[in-house]
Amino acid sequence: MAGTKLKYRPMTVRDIPQVQLVEGKCFKTPWSRNIFLGEVTRNDNAFYVVAVQQERVIGFAGIWVVVDEGHITNIAVDPSFQRQGIGQGLMQEIITYALSRGVSRLTLEVRLSNQAAQALYTKLGFAASGIRREYYQDDKEDALIMWRELSEEWTNFGN
Repeated sequence: MAGTKLKYRPMTVRDIPQVQLVEGKCFKTPWSRNIFLGEVTRNDNAFYVVAVQQERVIGFAGIWVVVDEGHITNIAVDPSFQRQGIGQGLMQEIITYALSRGVSRLTLEVRLSNQAAQALYTKLGFAASGIRREYYQDDKEDALIMWRELSEEWTNFGN
């Protein structure tokens, strides 16, 4: 799909089937349609963004904002589009949204075995702060907890 423009926009209910396709390619235990539907339509603390190329959703990310903290809930990029900066672009969209809502700190959990994601988060200024034992229910893998302090000046991160 070289030469086609990638765009980021808020996730809608109509995106859910394509988001589920990406989710299914990336995770052993993908979220159900009802979970995504609830996040997009009923969770006032949630914001989700999609990366779209030629009307195809190729990635997505979500965050919950509670007071001044943001919890990144989910991020995935279709494996055939990984390592092209799309994950970083999705994170930029989430962080821009978080800053607009007064968020001062972001957190996320990532599988201990997911070195590629950890490298991206570290590049974006996240730091490891602990372990959640047996966090992932499918295989009881531990999660690394990562945090990032935000500031209004943090607009050119990761470079």
